[in-house]
Amino acid sequence: MNFTIKRNVILNTLAKVQGLAGRKTNLAITTNILIEASGSNIIIRATDLETGYEGTFPAEVEAEGTIAINARKLFEIVRDFPSEEININEIENHWIEIGRQNVEYHLVGMHYEDFPKIPRFDTVDFITIDSTALAVMIDKTVYIVGASDDKRAHIIGIYLETLQQGSIKQVRMVSTDGSRMAKIDWNYEDEVMLPAGEGILIPKKGLYEVAKFLDADGSVRFGIKDNNLVIKKKNEILIIRLLEGEFPEYHDILKKNEDTVSVKFNRHLFLMMLKRMSILSTEDYRSVIFKFNEDRLVINSTNPDIGESKEEMKIDYNHEPIEAAFNPRYFIEALNVIEQENVVLDLVNDEKPCILAGEDEHNFITVIMPMRV
Repeated sequence: MNFTIKRNVILNTLAKVQGLAGRKTNLAITTNILIEASGSNIIIRATDLETGYEGTFPAEVEAEGTIAINARKLFEIVRDFPSEEININEIENHWIEIGRQNVEYHLVGMHYEDFPKIPRFDTVDFITIDSTALAVMIDKTVYIVGASDDKRAHIIGIYLETLQQGSIKQVRMVSTDGSRMAKIDWNYEDEVMLPAGEGILIPKKGLYEVAKFLDADGSVRFGIKDNNLVIKKKNEILIIRLLEGEFPEYHDILKKNEDTVSVKFNRHLFLMMLKRMSILSTEDYRSVIFKFNEDRLVINSTNPDIGESKEEMKIDYNHEPIEAAFNPRYFIEALNVIEQENVVLDLVNDEKPCILAGEDEHNFITVIMPMRV
């Protein structure tokens, strides 16, 4: 195999596949990428056995063939290469020569036949979605991460379903760690829907990889095929194996009742207050106390090992007092992905979950459970 390619054509792709190639699997070859040269293109493949990537790029192919080469080292070579064109040539016995002009490397490749097969599908029913919209949906759900040792499907995955209310069709993504939940909707117009009544669980780490490949403009297509999520854009495709398991029933928790109290905050002021009150928090003492009383909120933080803190904020509140304990980190992380100037917090009492959302952002909400202290 022998081909020459422009450095800027593959540099960004090599950077983006590092997450896949860098993830530990039970196969050593997954630290490599597969490069196939054919016709006037090369095809780059990478996988972590759960998520597979394939991209096609133009190149000057002198001799067709396939190699498996270390992804990290190839990226570092291309990143710092002084020439705008790079020649990659398989010499013999899996030795690969990389160079141009006065710079030359020789890397040991692996047997490309051992590289895991990435599924291919001839027909997929796709939904088209704006790239920015999908990036926002991922950003506003993957930040909820469960404990590292919790391998339950609904914790390590994000639930995706399509809904139809009248003439409005929606894609919905929901994420939880057992103590909080984020839900975001996006309206679309395609005829395609997931099978009625069925949602899917997508690994969060797979969606992390998807986010890297989304452009600032344009659109992507996604669909479901044989227990895989298929995401396609232009010359690239990602295939993510879906998780098996059930997502908890969550619809009732989104409903307001007659006892719900709504409190409006300036997002930035509320965020900074919570950051200050979380300074004394540790793994053993994570909660702070929210005290809602007439026209004010008082937050107290107490840590017997360090000390205590208190801060007050004037708010528009004229209901029965509510005192509840929350993990401030949950609020901070939710506020960080809300873009509106003002937010609304819906409360019931110290036992019911609260709902946080942008004042005019009805498609995205975060549900946070109070803590027992």
